[in-house]
Amino acid sequence: MKTVLMVAEKPSLAQSIAKILSRGSLSSHKGLNGACSVHEYTGTFAGQPVRFKMTSVCGHVMTLDFLGKYNKWDKVDPAELFSQAPTEKKEANPKLNMVKFLQVEGRGCDYIVLWLDCDKEGENICFEVLDAVLPVMNKAHGGEKTVFRARFSSITDTDICNAMACLGEPDHNEALSVDARQELDLRIGCAFTRFQTKYFQGKYGDLDSSLISFGPCQTPTLGFCVERHDKIQSFKPETYWVLQAKVNTDKDRSLLLDWDRVRVFDREIAQMFLNMTKLEKEAQVEATSRKEKAKQRPLALNTVEMLRVASSSLGMGPQHAMQTAERLYTQGYISYPRTETTHYPENFDLKGSLRQQANHPYWADTVKRLLAEGINRPRKGHDAGDHPPITPMKSATEAELGGDAWRLYEYITRHFIATVSHDCKYLQSTISFRIGPELFTCSGKTVLSPGFTEVMPWQSVPLEESLPTCQRGDAFPVGEVKMLEKQTNPPDYLTEAELITLMEKHGICTDASIPVHINNICQRNYVTVESGRRLKPTNLGIVLVHGYYKIDAELVLPTIRSAVEKQLNLIAQGKADYRQVLGHTLDVFKRKFHYFVDSIAGMDELMEVSFSPLAATGKPLSRCGKCHRFMKYIQAKPSRLHCSHCDETYTLPQNGTIKLYKELRCPLDDFELVLWSSGSRGKSYPLCPYCYNHPPFRDMKKGMGCNECTHPSCQHSLSMLGIGQCVECESGVLVLDPTSGPKWKVACNKCNVVAHCFENAHRVRVSADTCSVCEAALLDVDFNKAKSPLPGDETQHMGCVFCDPVFQELVELKHAASCHPMHRGGPGRRQGRGRGRARRPPGKPNPRRPKDKMSALAAYFV
Repeated sequence: MKTVLMVAEKPSLAQSIAKILSRGSLSSHKGLNGACSVHEYTGTFAGQPVRFKMTSVCGHVMTLDFLGKYNKWDKVDPAELFSQAPTEKKEANPKLNMVKFLQVEGRGCDYIVLWLDCDKEGENICFEVLDAVLPVMNKAHGGEKTVFRARFSSITDTDICNAMACLGEPDHNEALSVDARQELDLRIGCAFTRFQTKYFQGKYGDLDSSLISFGPCQTPTLGFCVERHDKIQSFKPETYWVLQAKVNTDKDRSLLLDWDRVRVFDREIAQMFLNMTKLEKEAQVEATSRKEKAKQRPLALNTVEMLRVASSSLGMGPQHAMQTAERLYTQGYISYPRTETTHYPENFDLKGSLRQQANHPYWADTVKRLLAEGINRPRKGHDAGDHPPITPMKSATEAELGGDAWRLYEYITRHFIATVSHDCKYLQSTISFRIGPELFTCSGKTVLSPGFTEVMPWQSVPLEESLPTCQRGDAFPVGEVKMLEKQTNPPDYLTEAELITLMEKHGICTDASIPVHINNICQRNYVTVESGRRLKPTNLGIVLVHGYYKIDAELVLPTIRSAVEKQLNLIAQGKADYRQVLGHTLDVFKRKFHYFVDSIAGMDELMEVSFSPLAATGKPLSRCGKCHRFMKYIQAKPSRLHCSHCDETYTLPQNGTIKLYKELRCPLDDFELVLWSSGSRGKSYPLCPYCYNHPPFRDMKKGMGCNECTHPSCQHSLSMLGIGQCVECESGVLVLDPTSGPKWKVACNKCNVVAHCFENAHRVRVSADTCSVCEAALLDVDFNKAKSPLPGDETQHMGCVFCDPVFQELVELKHAASCHPMHRGGPGRRQGRGRGRARRPPGKPNPRRPKDKMSALAAYFV
């Protein structure tokens, strides 16, 4: 029996699709990477009985990166990244072993069906999967087709079964357009980012951003925010005057009239009009009109409109809204949420989707009435040729979804019902009055038929007081006429919804990447999100954009990126050559980069006005080992030490606190040690600022503290304080924290495992002796006599934390709340060495994280 491998983009999608296709009769097991499951069942394919294996990836299998030295900021000139630097596809998440997992599952398979998301990124992932799987699949005979692509827009029985019945091929051109975008963003972004980060962080201490990043999409996005900021700053309010009249229609009722001239900017002229109208006692009706008008129902929902409404009405940031929509999609509640289309295809089952909502407690009456009276065909929108508009696929309740997922689902459903509802119809009445020489108007609206606003009440026509019935020539007594002084107001800062509109209008991003770029400018501290989800640029964001305008405006204007996006779309359509587009665009940006570097003094002049030089920033903390003067600790991101005498800057671990470590010095370079800590319940370790930036030994890398230093005799090093292999990660070593007493801690020097142990002991020392069972270093512990937990009133005990039953009861293992990237274990990192390195006892598996954080180390080793 032949085997068909099927691959989806996410584990939850694989499970849903497999259940639909197998009709529930399937067996499942975890794959070798522990993240993806494999679902198996039997069926027919191409007219023959086969065994199906459905599994998934977790997004992109591969990512693009530079090779070797080109990944190191200090080794190469950023200009080389445009053409000379070679790139390679690496596993996006090495810990998942996704390539190996796919090869294990694909070995011996005869066919492959790709169920990746149906957009350009999904097509790209298709070919990443094929690169891994095709070499291990059975070879085809006689030109037999073995690769198939399923295209679907929702996780419903009908859509999935139709996709399986109409399999196609993956689109290589769309995949190439993604490859081109990835390479352009990598080369251009890294070159500019590396140069300006090193240049400005080497001069200024209060930039408060760990990375001064540039991106071909990110920077024009920031440009829109700063452009609005500049308009606000340059705005000069002007005083103007308006006339406001009030007429009495009966004893208890009056109408407020609007001046037809609207406003005048000359007070004397306004006063003249006021004087003329004040002489009149009656207002004459000049004209009346009553017109029936309609407020159109909305177009079908696409991604951009969903993100706009989520931000402006639901208070959800674009990134969070997109993640929420993707979860609703994978759970089968809505159709695919990444689409530019606002037009339903002719064969779309609108009634079927509407019937799903017929019993919902919130809108059942509206839906039943529409089904009974007949739905209104949705307005003709834009057909981008991708996916149908975002549509609810099954009914859900607030209790079922909860929180933001429910709020977004409710909006999507109400929007869909509105698209097949009737327009809102209302009667607009207008009366024109003459008071002396001046004309005034009042108007009112009366709803005739609420239409779609019944299900979208926030769109309803506001209730207004009905106007009196009158005709030309009627007169009403004037209650009062007064002159009001007002001022013009500046525009407000851009909302996320307005920014999304601008990004779409100028074509600088795809609908999928819009949330990413808005999130990036927030994360880089270029803008802050204020109340009403308005984006206010920071000093850093403002100076960067003004600097780009000063040097080369095209770096920040949307025009050049919009042109690149058009070229990428031509690649996707097969109308442009991948290599030519890539080469031409890189050549343009390479020239711009060289000009930017040569002209950086122009941006630096702006930086000098807004930020303080390193020498004038921070507070004295520890002594330099070269000049023995105090270095200043700069706390703003990225935190670092600066010696103004030597003009040297030393990076430090981020996301924690730094303090002087007992005025102790490094035996290698005489720098005073500092102590980094993530908090009282987290981990901490000392480090030498010089060694942290300039590794003293070959087996060390930049960014390693004393807990990873292999110095053979230094009292702070791994060699002297290391105990044994970490209980979770393969490359880490558990190291005693000598500063943690009397609440002693042992922490992994790679991952975030922390063991709290021997509370109230007044001394803990790592012995030179090792355990006879596991070769871990023994700990010598002295307790206070009054609080000793040892049996028989003993105060001293030496043993192994891995094997000694006395110690196992005195250890509580947790995970540090804060974890800097340097703490993470993984391939390519240095293996622990020296006597601190120990083997796990024979026959004991790699322990898993226990559910009960209070469990003793015994739970990990016994």
